[in-house]
Amino acid sequence: MLKIKLNQSLQTMQQHSTRAIFFINGFGAATWAPLVPFLRERLAITEDTLGMLLLCIGIGSLIAMPIAGTVAAKFGCRKVLTLAGIIFSLLLLMICNISNLTSAVIILLLFGTVMGCLDVVMNIQAVMVEKSAGRRMMSGMHAMWSVGGFVGAGLFGIWVGMLKLTPFTSTIIAAVIMLSLLFGFANYFLPTGGESSGSIIAIPRGIVVFFGIITCIAYLVEGAIMDWSGVFLTTAKGFDISLAGVGFTMFSAAMFTMRLIGDRLVQIIGQKTVVIIGSVITFVGFMLLIFAENQTLMYAGFFLIGIGSANVVPVFFSLIGKQKVMPVNMAVPAVSTLGYAGVLLGPAVIGFLAHQTSLFVAFGLLAGLVALQLIIANYIFKRI
Repeated sequence: MLKIKLNQSLQTMQQHSTRAIFFINGFGAATWAPLVPFLRERLAITEDTLGMLLLCIGIGSLIAMPIAGTVAAKFGCRKVLTLAGIIFSLLLLMICNISNLTSAVIILLLFGTVMGCLDVVMNIQAVMVEKSAGRRMMSGMHAMWSVGGFVGAGLFGIWVGMLKLTPFTSTIIAAVIMLSLLFGFANYFLPTGGESSGSIIAIPRGIVVFFGIITCIAYLVEGAIMDWSGVFLTTAKGFDISLAGVGFTMFSAAMFTMRLIGDRLVQIIGQKTVVIIGSVITFVGFMLLIFAENQTLMYAGFFLIGIGSANVVPVFFSLIGKQKVMPVNMAVPAVSTLGYAGVLLGPAVIGFLAHQTSLFVAFGLLAGLVALQLIIANYIFKRI
């Protein structure tokens, strides 16, 4: 009986540690975001140069993600997450002191590499912890990333805006918080990271390819709403510039709320129903954005997209643990890499298409991709 209780206690702490690393990652991302304008000002660079610098983060992530599963299998989630978390925190401090373009390129490449590694390995741990517990947790894990983002952005705003602290001092405080949480939970990260597959780079195969396509579409939609919702409202719909951020706010609030209740929702109505109905709701949301003229209906469109798309990625990360084609520690980075490609390429594709045609056509493409997502999801559920 005592041994059973000890095992249950260990499992509980492993679950909390997984939530903690999601929170730390989101908190760190929120700390990085307000440093961007300070970096631009310090280096005295133009927007196009800044854009190339930010691309370094994406390149670093895409380099790290396909091999992160192999690293996790060799060293275990505990060592990888702890080391990556430490480097992540220290790099934020280094970013505050970048003085030239050469160091900026090197540091941001490394920053992207660490972020990509963290994203993959924390999801590997989440899949393994959820599988061990035998119950749904993935939506709640991903919700903790959003919680970290909200808390991090709010605190940084208070430190810099209200308390008038310097960005470097504010980042020191943020790093201390991140490292304190990291060291508090590090012993409960999983000592293993999945089985070795003999392959170094995670290349999706079999049904995992369809997992990757689903994730790519979901991330593409999220990235497009983040980058283009304000432009769509002000340019295509004629909203005042002061209302540009309302659409993304509605989307984010809906997604965050649905992820908090997502695990319970899956238990009640099933993961297939959550994904299928969610995809339909997302499609309806895009139709409202494209065709509605009423302001309230357009805001409702963003809200519906957030509701519908919130739990698609968490559900399919959970399903990775059930497929037998690839080991978890290889399937997760393979899917993550395809998903991240959607984040990087999606907004650029939307911009190109909008320039050649219109934003209405570009958002119509997103609606079409959501319909494709529905078809692929239905196929996967028949195979799993």
